[in-house]
Amino acid sequence: MADRLSQLQDAVNMQAENLFNSIGCLFTSAPPCSFDKSGKTPSQNDNPEDMTEHKRVFATLIARNAKDIDALIESLPSEDSSAELQTASMRLLEQEGEDAALRLQRGIEQGDKLLEEINRALSEIANTQLAINRITDASQGDAIKI
Repeated sequence: MADRLSQLQDAVNMQAENLFNSIGCLFTSAPPCSFDKSGKTPSQNDNPEDMTEHKRVFATLIARNAKDIDALIESLPSEDSSAELQTASMRLLEQEGEDAALRLQRGIEQGDKLLEEINRALSEIANTQLAINRITDASQGDAIKI
């Protein structure tokens, strides 16, 4: 997963791409303009509805991306974050990590004990199965005489 600065850079790049594409869309749909002093305005394109949807989509994309950029900027650490606060936060995280490691170690020990009990039970089951097979084989051997 990317860190927040990389996410912010990606969002800014996406915003630049959206702006570039929207300007291209506007450029292709804009009517030609003459620079003569007659004051005449050129006629609009024959089908402006086609480009209206593109303009609406780009406006939505740009607004949504601007909100994402704003949220990413808000999630960055503030200037108030001092070295002491960071050190205290790191100590707290280290303590939580040590506590989690102890809980994990206890869980591993309990799992090992359960595994030993299961192995003993399986061994007993196997020995009992073998004894039963010996008894049934011996009793069947008496019944069959050659």
